[in-house]
Amino acid sequence: MEGVGQAPEAVTQTVLDDLRNRLLAYRRVDLPAGFGWQRGVDGDYLANLVDHWVNEYDWREHEQRIRAWPWVVAGRDGDLPIRAIHRRASQRTNAAVLLLHGWPDSVLRFERVLPMLTDLDVVVPALPGYPFAAPTPRRGHSSAAAANAIADAMSELGYDRYVVSAGDVGCDVAEVLADSHRDHVAALHLTDVSQYRYLVNPPTDVTEAERAYMDHGHRWQEAEGGYMHLQRTKPHTVAVALGDSPAGLAAWLLEKLRGWTDCEGDVEAVFTRDEMLTWITAYWVSGAIGTSFTPYVEGGDNPTARIEVPTAFTIFPKDLVNAPQEFAARFFDVRSWVEPDRGGHFAAWECPSDYVDGIRTAVDLARFN
Repeated sequence: MEGVGQAPEAVTQTVLDDLRNRLLAYRRVDLPAGFGWQRGVDGDYLANLVDHWVNEYDWREHEQRIRAWPWVVAGRDGDLPIRAIHRRASQRTNAAVLLLHGWPDSVLRFERVLPMLTDLDVVVPALPGYPFAAPTPRRGHSSAAAANAIADAMSELGYDRYVVSAGDVGCDVAEVLADSHRDHVAALHLTDVSQYRYLVNPPTDVTEAERAYMDHGHRWQEAEGGYMHLQRTKPHTVAVALGDSPAGLAAWLLEKLRGWTDCEGDVEAVFTRDEMLTWITAYWVSGAIGTSFTPYVEGGDNPTARIEVPTAFTIFPKDLVNAPQEFAARFFDVRSWVEPDRGGHFAAWECPSDYVDGIRTAVDLARFN
């Protein structure tokens, strides 16, 4: 059922007091000087952000806004309930859109697109194990498990067919939905092809462009993919450090917020400090950083058959590793391929208008009659 009581619980003051005490005790780590962001997070910037976090940032202000969204919880009686934002269209419609976030973010990725989709029913699940998600006995879950639970949740909410829009980890969830629940997925809107498509059992009969893409992907993994290797191999070890130190957590996430956005090195061109800290604090107060790694360590098993669902791609230039259209067409029924001039990994946040254009293209491809 929808209504009061479905929103994430307010964070206890004890948790916020503990966070403040830990930030006040922040011990800056000695590092070789003069490298800025070249070897990871910039120590000066992080120290300033920690100071802002402890002295100026107010979680309660943002929590109030977030909890006021129209939350629901579906599958309460099962092992994997799904908490989601569920907003119905301003006028009755047959069109419904399911928005799936990735890592290292949450439903907050879509905050800027929601006001642009008032003519559609929209469901934004918090992926299990991520901030704002409903608690589960196992805590962390694979993309496949999330997909099956979300399919059940959509049915419980009354949706037999819907468009799925996703990026990053959300794309892995979307692939399982479109493959295992194909009668319910009317169209897809994706911002990337899962990197597992070239990392695990890659095709061998590739074109020159596809080979160049896969070679670039492996080089990117070598230079930038250390986080992914850790989160796939020893997630419980790194989770201890990140879950015990808010400064450590901020460093881990901040580097991605800066490096994965189209910001030309100035992360505050995309996020205000308060916006960054809301994304980061959501992980801290929920304790979700370790459980959010589960799709990495339990992932890589993409559907083997081609996904015969009409698919619209919006490929943003500063996303991580962008596949060429011919590679995507191996796995998807590509009906639209758009490459905007700007935007990165968090495209729904960075370029909401371009992102919404892709959603609307997918809605046009769907048949809701």
